[in-house]
Amino acid sequence: MDLFDHKEDRDREGAPLSDRMRPRRLTDMVGQRHLVAEGSLLRRAIQQDRIPSMILWGPPGTGKTTLARAVAAETKAVFVPFSAVMSGVPELRKILAEAAERKRLHGTRTILFVDEIHRWNKAQQDALLPHVERGAVVLIGATTENPSFAVNAALLSRARVFRLEPHEPSDLRALLERAMSDREHGLGKLALTVDPEALGVIAEMAQGDARRALDVLELAANDATARKVALDREAVEQALASRTLLYDKSGEEHYNVVSAFIKSMRGSDPDAAIYWMMRMLEAGEDPLFVMRRLVIFASEDVGNADPNALQIAVAADAAFRRLGMPEGLHPLAQCCTYLASTVKSNASYEAWQRAQDAVKQHGPLPVPMKLRNAATKHMKAWGYGEGYRYPHAEGGHAQGETYLPDALVGARFYEPKDIGIESRIKQRLAKLRGDERPPTEDPPRAENDARRTDRSRPDVPREEGPRTDPPDER
Repeated sequence: MDLFDHKEDRDREGAPLSDRMRPRRLTDMVGQRHLVAEGSLLRRAIQQDRIPSMILWGPPGTGKTTLARAVAAETKAVFVPFSAVMSGVPELRKILAEAAERKRLHGTRTILFVDEIHRWNKAQQDALLPHVERGAVVLIGATTENPSFAVNAALLSRARVFRLEPHEPSDLRALLERAMSDREHGLGKLALTVDPEALGVIAEMAQGDARRALDVLELAANDATARKVALDREAVEQALASRTLLYDKSGEEHYNVVSAFIKSMRGSDPDAAIYWMMRMLEAGEDPLFVMRRLVIFASEDVGNADPNALQIAVAADAAFRRLGMPEGLHPLAQCCTYLASTVKSNASYEAWQRAQDAVKQHGPLPVPMKLRNAATKHMKAWGYGEGYRYPHAEGGHAQGETYLPDALVGARFYEPKDIGIESRIKQRLAKLRGDERPPTEDPPRAENDARRTDRSRPDVPREEGPRTDPPDER
């Protein structure tokens, strides 16, 4: 044990259990076997003392800081922790200057651990980039946010991303048992009687968060000690009473839950849809955001297969605004379950996509003369409106008449589905069109479909997305 270890032991005294039980070596880590097991890429790099710059990405309590410290302990590099929340560019420049001097004089590398790197703006991340590029420091950044959004592309291209997964309940239980038996750093000195079921409850309810599991254990154990009772399920449930939901209204989990909500409705699963909706609302999501998604869904995914869907969504929106919470949950739930249960068609969505593609490809095509408005005598003299056939004068439909620009005559943008009300619309249009031709092949159908796939039908509109536009695969 060196001076650094002695200092760390002193610093741990009085610290929370989750900090006192933090492993110092990779062999002591619980979980994340895909990263730290023998033969893994990261383990080989550590054994060879050739650590690459990396971004550790994962939910809270999965061991990002622990892994960074363990990596440093296994190498000959100097470990320098740095908080993206508490410190700025001036402090960073000082650390980088010291790292450069250390490497020049002693040939010693510096591992710069930047906790919550997603909190840095572009300018702060850019200040670090040249030093990482030259190898002046090895960067280990930790983030709970998707690096694709939170880290500059230039910095991200120079670092390897390692994803940490939520801990399995079995791993958390092993960690809790270790804490209860550890007399030096854990709770072993309390000599508590522990009901095995209590540890199981903590492991299940911690949602993969080791820090939360240990904090709950410490709170429950101290309470049980003060009351001179066993550490049982009741003590644990009291400590868990303030359990929070993993849901960040501006982070990736927000988009994951919203996506699950919409996809459940689209898949006609009202049980899943109402579950994801309540997940959002219970976690503090703005109900009007949820209501807006329901109105959009009614038009985009149900459409003319059930025109009542949009009316119900709009009525639910009006009812919610009048009632507020919690009574407003009634129209929200009614709308959600109706939309999930009814027939679906995205034909109108596909229609405007095809029409938009045609507009972009052909530009502002001239309006045919017969469709132009002859507002003056001169316009009439120039042929505006000439040849226009009034449908009502021909029984409601001018058979054979065309209304598209000349270059697009015969194009098909709206292709009704054979479901719900839209099946009747499909039959009527087939009769009016006088043929059964497929949608327009100009621009090519395959290209249109490819473009729609690339755009990936955003479940969350761009103005509600993160500050950095998400990649197409979102």
